[in-house]
Amino acid sequence: MPIKLNPLSSTDKLSLIANAAYIGTPGKGILAADESTDTIGKRFSSVNVENVESNRRALRELLFTTPGALPCLSGVILVEETLYQKSSNGTPFVDILKEGGVLPGIKVDKGRAVELAGTNGETITQGLDGLGERCKKYYEAGARFAKWHALLKIGPNEPSELAIHENAYGLARYAAICQENGLVPIVEPDVSVVGSHDIHKCAEVTERFLAACYKALSDHHVMLEGTLLKPNMVTPGSESPKVAPEVIAEHTVRALQRTVPAAVPAILFLSGGQSEEEATRNLNAMNQLKTKKPWSLSFCFGRALQQSKAQDVFLVRCKANSEATLGTYKGESLQVKAYKY
Repeated sequence: MPIKLNPLSSTDKLSLIANAAYIGTPGKGILAADESTDTIGKRFSSVNVENVESNRRALRELLFTTPGALPCLSGVILVEETLYQKSSNGTPFVDILKEGGVLPGIKVDKGRAVELAGTNGETITQGLDGLGERCKKYYEAGARFAKWHALLKIGPNEPSELAIHENAYGLARYAAICQENGLVPIVEPDVSVVGSHDIHKCAEVTERFLAACYKALSDHHVMLEGTLLKPNMVTPGSESPKVAPEVIAEHTVRALQRTVPAAVPAILFLSGGQSEEEATRNLNAMNQLKTKKPWSLSFCFGRALQQSKAQDVFLVRCKANSEATLGTYKGESLQVKAYKY
């Protein structure tokens, strides 16, 4: 049964709508700086950097202070640690972002998913307990949007209807709680790229998952104008041959047209196992498609690069993705090695 929530006031609705629309501004996107301590530790270990708070803070400061980067962004997703951190000169990161015209966001799910009983190893995301209290606290700290990730896998008999339903309704409950506490919810239904399936199977599962999500959001009376969608791109599985960006664009936009209401202001893609260059080219191809697209199509990328010229690399990626949201990306000389999940 849908949870009972307090109705939103007209002021609350207008604020949510305005913030969602701002995040979806064409030419801008989201930086996902919400890596968990364990995940960022793996990145640090590859370059012999100790995984301690001071180094995590220094990395985030490097990104947030990259000259020319913030104008390409409309939002940054933080973890709780970063939401309360300050730069080396004592300025809160939240203030640095706001001064740069960027809305701070917060990851509110509990990270690793747990096995869903009654399925063959499928999972459900945790974090609904106490979510309202956490959202209220995060809003007071300066956050204006939130993120919740739900993952489905493709297998011989997966995803099951149970996994689709439970993950969709978990996303809807999260979204309703966020809106009640002033945060724009990013709904993130992710179909895993892992597997040998072709692009047609990915499209089928993506459509089923998205349709279930918007049924659940409707059941929970979530105001779609004050939400954002962060889905996977429709691609072949990681063990299947690659296809051209134009093919990915066609299948992805068709899946969205069939399932995502026009009331949703923006769709911000995760890169889903692609290299940064592949994800940018695919986004660019979508924005070049001559077809009905009632939402803006943008990016929500992460994978901060820890290397000597990290700010230079980060700025190149920001500008490339900014151009891709407008369909004007021409390619670049920078080559970024594919990231492995």
